[in-house]
Amino acid sequence: MNMESIPPKVQNQLAMLQQMQQQLQTVVSQKAQYELTIREARRAVEDLGDVPEDAAVFMNVGSVMMQKSREQVLASLNERIETLELRVKSLEKQEKALQGRFEQLSSQIRGALEGKQQPPGAA
Repeated sequence: MNMESIPPKVQNQLAMLQQMQQQLQTVVSQKAQYELTIREARRAVEDLGDVPEDAAVFMNVGSVMMQKSREQVLASLNERIETLELRVKSLEKQEKALQGRFEQLSSQIRGALEGKQQPPGAA
């Protein structure tokens, strides 16, 4: 089926579908990056568990490495983990909503291309 034989409404829906697919890929990619960062932070927390409380501990602050207390570093890491976990949950909700809309629009397009137009208001 060539693009000229596809009704303009369906062409518009196809463009929306492609846009949604790109958004979905972006959300999935961001979620994976945050999950990786969480794993790294958790590993750092585990490693700090083996470090004596009075040991010198350093952490990146911007582009500078600074000496901090073990407790300060642990608190910072745990706060970062908590923040990233909230972002991951938000991205999961966004991903689920996008996936649902994607599947619904795909179904509408399939129906239109197969000649089974959905009744108005069925969205």
